[in-house]
Formats: sequence, C-alpha cells, structure tokens
Amino acid sequence: MKKVAIYGYYRPEKSFTYLLLLLDILLKHKVEIVFQKDFYKKLLQHQNFSMKNQEYLLKSYPEFQTFSTYRDLPADTDLFFTYGGDGTILRALTYIRNKAIPIFGINAGRLGFLATVQKEQLEKAVELYFKGQYTISERNLVAIDTVPENKEIKKMNFALNELVVNRKNTTAMISIDTYIDDEYLATYWSDGLIIATPTGSTAYSLSCGGPIVAPESLNLIINPIAPHNLTVRPLVVANDHVIKLKVDSREPEFLISLDSRVYSLPIETEISVYTAPFTIKLIQFHENSFIKTLQKKLWWAKDERN
Repeated sequence: MKKVAIYGYYRPEKSFTYLLLLLDILLKHKVEIVFQKDFYKKLLQHQNFSMKNQEYLLKSYPEFQTFSTYRDLPADTDLFFTYGGDGTILRALTYIRNKAIPIFGINAGRLGFLATVQKEQLEKAVELYFKGQYTISERNLVAIDTVPENKEIKKMNFALNELVVNRKNTTAMISIDTYIDDEYLATYWSDGLIIATPTGSTAYSLSCGGPIVAPESLNLIINPIAPHNLTVRPLVVANDHVIKLKVDSREPEFLISLDSRVYSLPIETEISVYTAPFTIKLIQFHENSFIKTLQKKLWWAKDERN
C-alpha cells in the first residue's frame, strides 16, 4: 500500500471538484492518505465537501491522518500531492525538505512551470503515475549560511527558485560586493541581487533579464536587479562554487528572501551561497516536459506571423 500526502492552496470555488476526483482515484487504488492539517480543516468547513462526500469518506477512513510540520510528515510517505500553483510547491518544500519525497504538482493557478499537470488532466495523469509511466526530475536547491549566524534562517536555509538580496526602507541603491570562491567578482550597485537555480531561471530572474537554463543543468545564476552600471549582465557559474556577498546600504538592515520566506538582516551580515546537499524530486510526464512547458507557457511554438 502506498501512502500519499495532500497539500493545497485554499480556493473552494476552484478546488473541490478536482480534489474530490483525486480522492476517489486514490481510494480506488487503496492508497493511505494524509492531509496537511490546516488545509484539511478548511476542506471540512466547506459545505459542498461535507455534504457530498463526508459520509463516504468517514466510512472508508474514520479520520484522515494529518501533519502540521516537517517533523510529523510520515517518513514513509511515497508521494506528495500539491494542489494550487508553483507557490504551493515552494511552500510544500518546507514540509518535505531532505526527505526525498517526490512531488506531484497539480496546477490550479495561472502559469505553472513547476506544477505542470493541469487540473483538467488530473485523472489521466494520476492513472499514468500508478502505471509507472512517468519520470522524476531532480532539482538542485540553493542554500545559504550567514555570519553571524541567523537562527531563523538556519532552520530552513534553502530555496528551490532563488535567493534574493534586496534593499530595505529606502529607495536608494545598495552595493553588494560579490566573491566566487573568495575571488572578488564585482560590486553590484543595484536594487538587489538574485542568485537563482536552473529551476528559478524561469521565475524572478527571468523577469529581470536573466537567461532560461534547463533544469537539469548544474549551474547557479547571478543576476542583479536594475543595476546602475549597464555593462553588468547576468552570469552563469557552475554550482560547485561558493558565492559570498557583503552588503552596504544607507539603512542599518537589508532584506533577504529564500523563495517566499523573507528575513531582515543587519548590514554587517556576510552571506555564503552554495548548492544544497539534497535535491527535490518532481514527478514529470512526457507531455509536460520542460521543452513542452516552454512552448505552452511562453508561446514559443505559437508565432502568429506563421
């Protein structure tokens, strides 16, 4: 018997028809289901869910097991379903971390570079998974250490998309001295600096003029945000380097974000950026490959002039 976890973004008007379909499929395959606790509570509060299926679900499972943190997510979980968008997958990482549980991302949002299974494809995709007709895409993460050590960051010091250094409480530029393996690279006078993974190359970095990098590439992208020196351009480096950052600003603090998690650090803090010692596994189907996603999401195959 397999055990799967389910976590989602709560939008009842867009969620329930397909979530109930997912539950029906999983129950048919006699899969044990665990829910993220807050998401499950919200599901139970929704009238359509409780009226339409609560009796059936309670007969099958008197009560679904739930988890609230990384520690109580069962270690023997075989698969982690996310229902929402790319942001939902990024939040799911805070529960999975280094447990190597593959993520099955169902896109109920807009773009969906990570959650590539559209909700309308749900039934077909889940059946393909049970038939073993899928691949696993392993994605590198970026990690950081700070001096002095920040205890909050230390608890969860990684990101799938990017690390961003940004100004705080000022419209003035900040300067960021940047080193690669202790060799001085440049001082970026800019609004901030992005260090992105290949996965994150299609996120914030792309909107700041960064390159698209295939997700299996072993690279990191250094990309300034609105640099004052127009000759400064994004740089792609191998992911076995350590990138060190020293920030200067008119303000006593600056901001740093790891995906969607934001922290405020004193200006004296030094940051070391490197590739995390573990990867994240994403379930991928042939019709939702990276190349096909570029064609669908960025319209690369749809030139109206042809």
